[in-house]
Amino acid sequence: MRMLGAGLIVIGALSAGCGGANTAANVAKPQLDQAAVLRQAQAAKAAKMAAAVKVKANELGQIPVIMFHRVIDKPATQDDRTPQQFRSDLERMVKDDYVPISAAEFVSGKIDIPAGKHAVVLTFDDSSPAQLSMDELGQLKPNTAVAILLDVARKNPGFRPAATFYVTRDMFGKTTPEEQSQMLLWLKQNGFDIGNHTRDHLNLLGKSQKEVTAEIAAGQRLVTDLGGAPPITLALPYGNQPRKKEWAANGKSGSTVYKHAGVFLAGYTPAPAPFSKNFDPLGIPRIRAMDKKGDCSQFCSTAWFDWLKTNSDQRYTSDGDPTTVAYPKFKAPFLRKAFAQRALPY
Repeated sequence: MRMLGAGLIVIGALSAGCGGANTAANVAKPQLDQAAVLRQAQAAKAAKMAAAVKVKANELGQIPVIMFHRVIDKPATQDDRTPQQFRSDLERMVKDDYVPISAAEFVSGKIDIPAGKHAVVLTFDDSSPAQLSMDELGQLKPNTAVAILLDVARKNPGFRPAATFYVTRDMFGKTTPEEQSQMLLWLKQNGFDIGNHTRDHLNLLGKSQKEVTAEIAAGQRLVTDLGGAPPITLALPYGNQPRKKEWAANGKSGSTVYKHAGVFLAGYTPAPAPFSKNFDPLGIPRIRAMDKKGDCSQFCSTAWFDWLKTNSDQRYTSDGDPTTVAYPKFKAPFLRKAFAQRALPY
């Protein structure tokens, strides 16, 4: 009996010893795995930084938001562009390595363009038939803005046919709800963004809060009643802010509640990147699409594209990774805290 007990004790001791060794190994293995994961993460970050350095990424740089209206053969106002001028505008962007993004992508910081490319936002106000028109078979009419944009994109792979259309009750010249819904559905199915431009294009300057919210809410219902999603952004008619600019971003009229992540003006400068402290979502400047002449010799699209090309360190340049915000280290004070987790200073 005593020997049996002793044998059990020995076996128990051996078992305990084996169990102890396994426990030690099991503890060591996760530690090794964690170290390997850390090394992989460090290596991945180093690779991302090297890629950012290579293209001189600056995702705190400025982004031109271009404001278009009609594209017609015989311009009647300074805001109109001929089909030839509009095509030249787009071809200039291709040549200068710009890639279009929507206004919704811009204000949300979801900018996914190739490394070394520059973001540009194309916006179209007033939902004119010169922007989008189709025949009875659903074929785009030539020389409209959308037809030209799609053609330029086809001929230049990588140039996204992305744009935001700020619609009003005119709705591309259509009068019946069915026709209007058809136009919005086509835009949605082809990847375009729909924004609020108020229903009646009223100047909101000096209006009461009730008047402001009623007009903006009506603009939202115009879209949603036709089957569209509530617009994420608003373009102010004439670029005029209401007495309190917060009224344009958030409000309620009747049962309609609207909430805009970005409100666009009609100013004369490129916009700060959404990752920058200088970014004001309630007052985003846009640039008029015009040639360098008269009062636009310094403040319209052609002039600003020239300036951004000459001052390339000032414009937004992508690192190619939409999950990071890459920029030279000395620009760190300009990073918005909301994007600190995505920061990639180099």
